[in-house]
Amino acid sequence: MHADQTPVPESPSPRSAGHEAGAAPADAGSQRSHRPRSKAFREFIASGWAETAPPERPLREVAPYAAERRRRISALFPGERLVLPAGGLKVRSNDTDYRFRPHSAFAHLSGMQQDEEPDAVLVLEPEENGPDGGHRAILYFRPRAGADTEEFFADSRYGEFWVGRRPELAELAAELGFETRHISQAADEITKDLASTQLRLVRQADPVYDELIAQARQQQGIDVEQATAADDALAQALSELRLVKDEYEIARIRDAVAITRRGFEEVVSSLPSAVAHHRGERVVETAFELAARQDGNGVGYDTIAASGDHACTLHWIVNDGAVRPGELILVDAGAEHDSLYTADITRTLPVSGRFTPRQREIYQAVLDAADAAFSVAGEHHRRPVLFRDVHEAAMRVIAERLESWGLLPVSAQEALSPQGQQHRRWMVHGTSHHLGLDVHDCALARAQMYLDAELEPGMVFTIEPGLYFKSDDLLVPEDFRGTGVRIEDDVLVTEDGVENLSAAFPRTVEQIEAWLKP
Repeated sequence: MHADQTPVPESPSPRSAGHEAGAAPADAGSQRSHRPRSKAFREFIASGWAETAPPERPLREVAPYAAERRRRISALFPGERLVLPAGGLKVRSNDTDYRFRPHSAFAHLSGMQQDEEPDAVLVLEPEENGPDGGHRAILYFRPRAGADTEEFFADSRYGEFWVGRRPELAELAAELGFETRHISQAADEITKDLASTQLRLVRQADPVYDELIAQARQQQGIDVEQATAADDALAQALSELRLVKDEYEIARIRDAVAITRRGFEEVVSSLPSAVAHHRGERVVETAFELAARQDGNGVGYDTIAASGDHACTLHWIVNDGAVRPGELILVDAGAEHDSLYTADITRTLPVSGRFTPRQREIYQAVLDAADAAFSVAGEHHRRPVLFRDVHEAAMRVIAERLESWGLLPVSAQEALSPQGQQHRRWMVHGTSHHLGLDVHDCALARAQMYLDAELEPGMVFTIEPGLYFKSDDLLVPEDFRGTGVRIEDDVLVTEDGVENLSAAFPRTVEQIEAWLKP
C-alpha cells in the first residue's frame, strides 16, 4: 500500500458535505504526505498526455435482464420516484478501505453486477410510457476526471493515478443501455418536487442518501412513519423480485458453483498441510479462498472451516483451530462469481480419510434427511409443495433418527409437534434459504412469498440439514460429543422437479472417502 493516500476535496455531490458514515477524516494521512503541491508540478502533471481511444464497451449481457427487472418494479410503483444507492466505500482502518461491493438491489436493477462505481445511485424517475415501463432509469455516478484536475493525481479513492481509468458518462451508458448523469446532479434531482412526487428509498444502502432524503422529507413536512412504510414496501418488493431467477442469474449461479467445486478440490488437497499446521483450519480456509479469488470475485461469505467440536458452532469463522486425525472437519464455503452471484456448499470430511462407525452413522442420518428434502421438493410439479415443506421433510428424518438413538425425551412424533421441538436442540437452524446475489437471498420477502410460498421453476435455494453434538452435551453418549455434520447443496427448481446444481460434489459416505484417498 503506497504511503501518500490522502483524500482531496471532491466535486459537489451528496458525499462532499462530509457526512459519510465510516469515512476517513479529510486529513487522514496528511501529516506524513510527500505529495508535491507546487504550481509548476500541477502544470507539468496536467500536460503531455496522449489522447487515447476509449475502450470498447458493448452492451452488457445482463442489460436486457436488468431492464425487464426495472419494468416489473416500475409496474408496482407507478408515478413514484425510486432511489437505489450502490453504497460508498467503507473504511477498514484509517485511510484504507474495504473492497467495494454494491448493494444487491442496486446491482440487480442497474446491471452493474461488479465491484464498481462506489457512490453511484440508480433513480427510476416516473415518466409515462418511459423506456422502463412507467419510469426512466438514470444512473448518477462519478465519471472520469481530466488530467487537469487534482482528483486525477491526488485522490487515492477515485483518481486515475491511484485506481485506474474510470468510465466516462457515455461509455457506461453504452454498457448499461440507459441514461447516465454526473453524480453532482444527484442531490437536487432526487429531492426535487417531493411535495408532489412520492419518493421511495432503499435505506441503509448509503448513509449519505439516508440523510439527504430524511432532511428533504423533513423540510417538506412529510410524515416520517408513512415515508418509512413506503421505503419498507420498496425493499420488500425488490427482495421478492429475486425469488424466481431469470436465465442469466441461473447461469451465473452455475458458474459460482463450478468455481466452488474447484475450491473444494483445493481444500481436499490441503488437508495434509492442515494437519501439520497448528492453525490447520486457516490452511483449509485459505486453500478455498485462493481458488475463489483466482477464478471468481472471492468468497460470497466468510468461510467456515470448523474441525472437531468447532463444527458444532454454526458460524465458526475464527478458523484458528487445529485439524486433527480422527476428527471431522466441516467446510461451509461459497465462491462469488464476478457478477456477484454466490454459491453456498457444505461438506463434512473425515480428516483421516475414513469415517469412524459413529461418525458414519451421524453422517448418514444427515444425508438421509437431505435426500428426504430433495424428494419432497421434487414433487412440486405433481402437487403443491411449500418452501417450509422441504424443511419439515428433513426434520422428520432427524427426529426419527434421534429417537432411534434414544436421545429424545419424547417420541419423534411428539417432538415434531409445534408444542414439542425437542429434536431442534441438535439442529437449531433451518434446512433451506434462497440463494443469489446474497447468500441469504430475498431476506425481506414476506412469509407468504417465502416460507409459505409454493415452489416455482426458477427458484434457487439450499438444502442443508445438520446434526451438532457439542463436547459438553451431557444428554448424548460420549462418542457423539464433539461431532458436527452438515451437508449442503444448491438446488434449482425446474419444470419437472429439482436439479442439484452441486451434484458434481462427492456426497455419500463412499464418495467422500474415495475423494479423500491420496
